[in-house]
Amino acid sequence: MSYETILYEKDLTDKFATITINRPDKMNAMNKTVIREIDAALKSAVDDPDVNALVITGAGRAFSSGYDLQGGDFDVDIDFWREDMTENAEALLNIWRAPIPVIASVNGYALAGALELMMSCDLAIAADTAKFGEPEVRHNSGPPALMMPWLLATRDVRWLMFTGDMVDAEEALRMHLINKVVPADQLKEKTENLARKLARMPVPALKYTKASINNQQMVAGLMPSFQYNIEAIAALHVTKQGREWMANLAKMSLKEYLAFRDNPFKGLD
Repeated sequence: MSYETILYEKDLTDKFATITINRPDKMNAMNKTVIREIDAALKSAVDDPDVNALVITGAGRAFSSGYDLQGGDFDVDIDFWREDMTENAEALLNIWRAPIPVIASVNGYALAGALELMMSCDLAIAADTAKFGEPEVRHNSGPPALMMPWLLATRDVRWLMFTGDMVDAEEALRMHLINKVVPADQLKEKTENLARKLARMPVPALKYTKASINNQQMVAGLMPSFQYNIEAIAALHVTKQGREWMANLAKMSLKEYLAFRDNPFKGLD
């Protein structure tokens, strides 16, 4: 299968594959095509008996800057947002549900929806130059899924979700957003070493272990929390302020919009 926005490559010596978000000129911003192609490639990997582990990464200097803020029609109602967020959340849950282990290899910025993508993976290795955050709160938006409370302490969740601040790789490691930090020039090697290790494990052992871990989260209420988040953020987008922010996005360039969003917070660290 050919893809427009991602690369899908199988390793030549071990049973793992890599999905690379391939929009480096857009900082790998995720649009509907990206989400659907990742989902299709994930299915290909899961259905392939020669793929026992999967890596997700980004081309260029970003894992992904998050959902693409350009080119959409944002003058829409709550039903649109509910359907849009449901599709996005389901694609992320498919990664979480996958019967093979999925590794996020974070080569740069992992922001907003891309941070949710990273957190939906089983493991994450980051370059020491990587940056993480949920800046969308600053333009009256919220995450497409709510994986963060299942990984981080509540204080850290509130900090990231309330402030929109970015954190570096060492702080992300302290928060347990990621498993390991490595020098940027070693990221590919270290990620592939982990993928090879997982690919050589007994397949049923990882499949059933992952299912058991996921079941623990499901029993604790992960699915209802995702559904609540979909309804909450859909409602957020159609508030008066939500519509004002979307109107600003429609009439500004992305550079102008981001400056307008972030300028009030400069110097407040």
